Amino acid sequence: MQRTTSLVFLVNFLIIFTSVVNQSRAGTCVETEGPCENCDQKCLAKFGPSVNTQCGNSQCLCIYECPPSPPKVCNGGAGLCSQNCPEKCCDTNCATKFNGGHGSCVTLGNFSLCQCEYPC
Repeated sequence: MQRTTSLVFLVNFLIIFTSVVNQSRAGTCVETEGPCENCDQKCLAKFGPSVNTQCGNSQCLCIYECPPSPPKVCNGGAGLCSQNCPEKCCDTNCATKFNGGHGSCVTLGNFSLCQCEYPC
């Protein structure tokens, strides 16, 4: 019983620790909003209620959690476009080949290629 309790404690500790580490990795952004006059109101209007404000060197500083980065977009191919496989077919092929993929036909010289974009 003692060994099980210790193991449960250790697992809980690791879960708590990793969640705190992930929270601390969230970036903090700072933006200058001009002179210090009405600093709180300026920052609240632009960044919402979770913003912190400071006045440094007579400048209003808004301190807030950085927004998440947009997902990275990768490119791939799904063969050739043709009369048998036009734009809609290309889009379907990309969705099948790449999770969350979308496609369109791109003409290069005499060839019409099915170009895919998908989150990676």
